[in-house]
Amino acid sequence: MTASLSVGDRAPQFALTDEGGRTVTLSDFSGKRVVLYFYPKDFTPGCTQEACDFRDVISTGDFKADAVIGISPDSPEKHAEFIKHYELPFTLLSDPDRSVMKAYGAYGEKQNYGKTVLGVIRSTFVISPDQTIEKVYLGIKAKGHAKRVADALA
Repeated sequence: MTASLSVGDRAPQFALTDEGGRTVTLSDFSGKRVVLYFYPKDFTPGCTQEACDFRDVISTGDFKADAVIGISPDSPEKHAEFIKHYELPFTLLSDPDRSVMKAYGAYGEKQNYGKTVLGVIRSTFVISPDQTIEKVYLGIKAKGHAKRVADALA
């Protein structure tokens, strides 16, 4: 597994394209608590589960973060379809060269059906208003993860 960030570390800056073709930077969220989650691929069962779970916990109004941002290697166009299809109320960013994933330790060797493969490591980072890492979740299971994050932030 790739080296990862720890609580208290400075969050790596990024500039990625969102579902509408706009450039989004971490600095855009300075002064806000951000849940940044990395996932492998739009429209796959686990990734759909995770995105819809974040949508559902956000809809309760009790979610104690200012923004949720999902990052995968998918194109902005695919993200736009994914957002529209599942009515996702948050931004999805495209990281086709996986540079941001690597900076966060969310890309590297992982186990997949008993084999070691290179890929996106499903991970979530809570970034505090001062842009340091507040919480780290690595190699998580999609189902129920958003609720666990929401409960931890409550």
